[in-house]
Amino acid sequence: MSGKTTSQRNCGIMKHARHSLFYNVPASYHKSKGVASCRRALSFVLAAAAEDVHSAAVTGDENDNGMGVYGRQLTQDEILANWTDRFGDEPRKGSDVLVQCLEREGVDTLFAYPGGASLEIHQALTRSDSIRNILCRHEQGEIFAAEGYAKVTGKVGVCIATSGPGATNLVTGLADALLDSVPLVAITGQVPRKLIGTDGFQETPIVEVTRQITKHNYLVMNVEDIPRIMKEAFYLARSGRPGPVLVDIPKDVQQTLCLPNWDDPVNLRGYISRLPMPAKEDELEAVVEAIKESKRPMLYVGGGCVDAYPELAEFVKKTGIPVAQTLMGLGAFPEQDPMALQMLGMHGTVAANYAIHESDLLLAIGVRFDDRVTGKLEEFAARARIVHIDIDPAEINKNKHANIAICSDSRSALRGMNNLLDASPLKDDAFGEWFAEVDGVRKEHPDSYPTRDDVIMPQQAIEVLYEETNGEAIVSTGVGQHQMWAAQYYKFAKPRNWVTSGGLGSMGFGLPSALGAAAAFDGKDGRPKKTVVDIDGDGSFLMNCQELATAAVDGLETKCFILNNQHLGMVVQWEDRFYKANRAHTYLGKKDVEWHITQDQKDIFPDFVTMANSFGIPAKRITHPDELRPAIREMLDTPGPYLLDIMVPHIQHVLPMIPGGGSFKDIITDGDGNDVY
Repeated sequence: MSGKTTSQRNCGIMKHARHSLFYNVPASYHKSKGVASCRRALSFVLAAAAEDVHSAAVTGDENDNGMGVYGRQLTQDEILANWTDRFGDEPRKGSDVLVQCLEREGVDTLFAYPGGASLEIHQALTRSDSIRNILCRHEQGEIFAAEGYAKVTGKVGVCIATSGPGATNLVTGLADALLDSVPLVAITGQVPRKLIGTDGFQETPIVEVTRQITKHNYLVMNVEDIPRIMKEAFYLARSGRPGPVLVDIPKDVQQTLCLPNWDDPVNLRGYISRLPMPAKEDELEAVVEAIKESKRPMLYVGGGCVDAYPELAEFVKKTGIPVAQTLMGLGAFPEQDPMALQMLGMHGTVAANYAIHESDLLLAIGVRFDDRVTGKLEEFAARARIVHIDIDPAEINKNKHANIAICSDSRSALRGMNNLLDASPLKDDAFGEWFAEVDGVRKEHPDSYPTRDDVIMPQQAIEVLYEETNGEAIVSTGVGQHQMWAAQYYKFAKPRNWVTSGGLGSMGFGLPSALGAAAAFDGKDGRPKKTVVDIDGDGSFLMNCQELATAAVDGLETKCFILNNQHLGMVVQWEDRFYKANRAHTYLGKKDVEWHITQDQKDIFPDFVTMANSFGIPAKRITHPDELRPAIREMLDTPGPYLLDIMVPHIQHVLPMIPGGGSFKDIITDGDGNDVY
């Protein structure tokens, strides 16, 4: 025996299953006998996951049920009950079959940019009365928009690109979606089958290119396979640990006529057999017993808890255990709650990192022990027994050994533990002394920043935005200092209001992902209405600024809130701290002058206000704290998209900070670019 628990041994069977979904499926499985077995297996899993959300259109007037869920989502049966085959019994092109498959999955919004190899698909989209296309101006913009749409709705995001450069422009978004567990189906056109492998015009082997950055991918070589493959793609994208699936369709397959078999069964027996089942009662009893034995327990929750929002809140109420959230987990537990210690990790609060460091039991739920959270692994929660609950078995014991490992979705695990605690409650205020200690650290080290009356501090700008939106906006970000300040100073009360690139850290993510969120919450055709703000940096914003055209033309009400310091701020911070402030290509302004020195607005480069106006978008620049609140109010009150350019100092540092590879004892809480290190 290895000494591992039964749960750990079972999890080990599925190591690396995320990238090898079908490798263990025998060839005979694809014959009719295997199909029937697969159908029964799929029916069983779908019945067991009765609450699994389908990618579907919203219905009714309900905008928010307290979980941030996108209205009430239709079931597959409801979708098909309202779906009519406009072609009847007539043959239709493969491209029309594809679009009808999207309709049958409940897709009502997608993001697609046309090209030669995807032209047939776009023609078919014009024949659909239920699907709208948001025409982003770059394929990277469209896949980031699809991610934003998926993150705020919980639905599967869909994007479409042509072959060659169109397909390769999706690569960063696919990698981003894989690391952040975003349900996504990316469809690409491909050169005709006879040209595959000939280096034809705009041919790239996109299936091979993306094999390691997708949950699964397909090259469709037979038009009759389209209905089955699309059912599989959507099921794979949203089941288990969500992720991106790519479907590559040659142009001649799109053009081939066929009569689709909508009942063609899926071939996912191997994958379905490896999906984790709900946590077993004896496993959860071991966790509850560990809680009762502990004196200093701590919750470490991540993106895997986003849809377990009410169960997590109930668990915290029953136990009185403090909560630290990862960057991806913000909003999974209300940050205004006294038990919330905010974000942990490299730029997390002192209190959150202290509590993890001093805990004797760490309940890690829906997390993956990322290096930006743990720092030096050997010293992360070194005094604690570790309970790791995650739906992806490949994450168990990958970075940090778990004393109790449970392969399960967080929602069912939390529900089970709540039921056990109902039957056998903890003592009143069981961890009151521990919480008082942690709360004392929080009061001693609150979030703070230097205030000035002559310049706008970036943290101050976000605080005022939080106040003026009542904390109810959907916030997207690019990547950099502004992203961390947004995570620190915009407090989220609900899940799915926070849209950011966490694992990959993709600059340029903010504006297009905000467009995806705005498309979902535009208040039209029965869709809910929410304010969407892209908190961005000048460097990150510039990487996909062409999507201002999309915002303007489609009337997507996205508020661009740019913290402009004329530098790559996060890299500058590292230059200040670790490279003696030597500037190595981190200044983004004009070479001969610097606005921070001249204070002449004509030296600000580029001119985002003029850029926005060229797209027909109203914009304003501010430089003084007295302008801040009125300008934010004007931005929020102006219908449609708006750009607010906020000039901030480039010497500000994101604090606290634990240097890469460091531990809690290395935490930095003061200083900026004026200091010498």
